[in-house]
Order: sequence, then C-alpha cells, then structure tokens
Amino acid sequence: MPIVNSQARQISCKIVVCGPSLGGKTTTIKAIHAGTPEANRSELQTISTVGDRTLFFDYFSLETADVGGMRIRFQLYGVPGQSFYRSTRKMVLVGADGIIFVADSAADRLDDNLAAYEDLKSLLEEHNYDFDDLPLVMQYNKRDLPETSPIETLEACLNERKVPYFASVATEGKGVREPLRAICREILAKLNRDLMGARAPNKPTVAPDCPGSASALTE
Repeated sequence: MPIVNSQARQISCKIVVCGPSLGGKTTTIKAIHAGTPEANRSELQTISTVGDRTLFFDYFSLETADVGGMRIRFQLYGVPGQSFYRSTRKMVLVGADGIIFVADSAADRLDDNLAAYEDLKSLLEEHNYDFDDLPLVMQYNKRDLPETSPIETLEACLNERKVPYFASVATEGKGVREPLRAICREILAKLNRDLMGARAPNKPTVAPDCPGSASALTE
C-alpha cells in the first residue's frame, strides 16, 4: 500500500511493470525515464544480462506536483520475465500499488503472454492481494511488427478485468506515457477511496483524476 510520511508530507506509491520475457518492459521504463524532466525523476538503475534481459529490476522514482498538500512519489520497478526468476518477481511485487502489464504483440507469443499473466495473478495471490482491486493497466507492445496478434485477441485473452489498455512501440517511445498516466490516476483514485473510507483525521484527500500530477510525469 502507499507509504504516507506525514512529517515529510509525502506519499510514496509503487508501480511494477510486469509481462513476458523480452516483451518490452525494460525498453518501456527506459523510454519513460528518458522522456521525464530531470527535476521529476531519479537516476535509472538497471542490471541486465546478455540480450538486455532484466536480471533483477529497473527502478526510478518520479516526483509530481503537490496533491492535496502532499508530494506524490511514484517508484517504478521492472521485473524479469524469465520463469527461473519467479522468486525475484515475487519479491519485487511486495508493496505494489499498481501494475502495468506489458504484453508482447508478436503473433507467436500469445501463450507467453498468458503464462506471464497467470503467473502474475498467482504471485499476487501468494501475497494475499485482491487482484480485482489492485490498479492495473494493459500495454500491448511491439505493434510495429509485421505479424501481430489483433488487439481484440489480446483483449479477449488477457484483459478479463476490462481495465484501460494502450498500444505501444516502446523502441520508438510511442504509447509508453499513456499507460503510466493511466496507472497513476488509478492508484490515486484508489488511494482517495481508501482514505475516505478510513475517515482518519489529518489524512490527505487526493483528487481521483489529478491531471496535473499525472502529466508532470512525462511532460
């Protein structure tokens, strides 16, 4: 859940970028990082193996404008997609406030997408997350390939929750900012609902739409 530091007047939220191996998670994070003003981001930390596969995680934090008197910090993590790094994925998912699922649009990778999606659900269940309540957006990457699965097929197979989805070409930086903005809005909306439900005194009320803070991430 988001970490609220009342003394520093800061709320930290964790976004995890998931998906199949070599589907574009690292490329997406790098593109977002490159398109974010230096004043709004930290340095990008990456550990990769041969073939640019993420070995551990990609991470950087973004600071947005004040919202409800609090400064919002979004921390982005990318996890390795290979099956033998399942324990690493499970560890990185601890404390996740929202998920961007990056699917590979290549026509021959539908089964890989499905396996990664089911693995994500299983890991979240092991952490006792309510998967249906966790903010989630879908990103259908590599839409520039000559042979891709139709968006309708990806939607039918992966987007059972009917959450927002976006097409992207991460290698060109296309369509990577929209999923980030969407997941930030979803996280802030849930945070607002949770805070209102708790009715705790001296807690911030965060505007659900928060267009200013979301746009600050990538403009």
